[in-house]
Amino acid sequence: MIRHIVAIALAPALFASSAMAQTVVIVRHGEKVAPKGDPDLSAAGRARAQALAQALSGARIAMVLATPLKRTQQTAQPAAQAAGVTVVPAPFDGGDAAHAQRLAGQARTAPTDATVLIVGHSNTVADIAKALGDTAAQAPTDCEYDQITVIQLAGSAAPKVVHARYGVPTPAC
Repeated sequence: MIRHIVAIALAPALFASSAMAQTVVIVRHGEKVAPKGDPDLSAAGRARAQALAQALSGARIAMVLATPLKRTQQTAQPAAQAAGVTVVPAPFDGGDAAHAQRLAGQARTAPTDATVLIVGHSNTVADIAKALGDTAAQAPTDCEYDQITVIQLAGSAAPKVVHARYGVPTPAC
């Protein structure tokens, strides 16, 4: 419960701290119904997607990027719908490193006062955060779904980064 409150309390404060700073929010998709293939979100994953939309309700989301897989699209959809934007599919072309660089580049094209939501996978979210200047990014374990990284980009200044949790805490694995 405390981690849920922390993420909701931190996000609006960070979003409001500078009107000219671009904000990028990076999360892993929610819990899935099966470990392999292209599964849908489970009930817990759907609840996590709703918690994400709620946590970001005060953010000026201008762009939502997610891989073409069902679980990332389904995680991103509630926040995108609330913001009135469409989820843009972000293919894996060129491998994980190229994917991370491409998403970081796409995020940087958003207006300077906007928020970009990126929904990825356990093996991509840390690389995406690093590509945006997060020097402390760590990949979630296979059973962690509640990490959220908020990166505020302000031109040539070092990015401000917050690592937090949102939604119901995931059990340790």
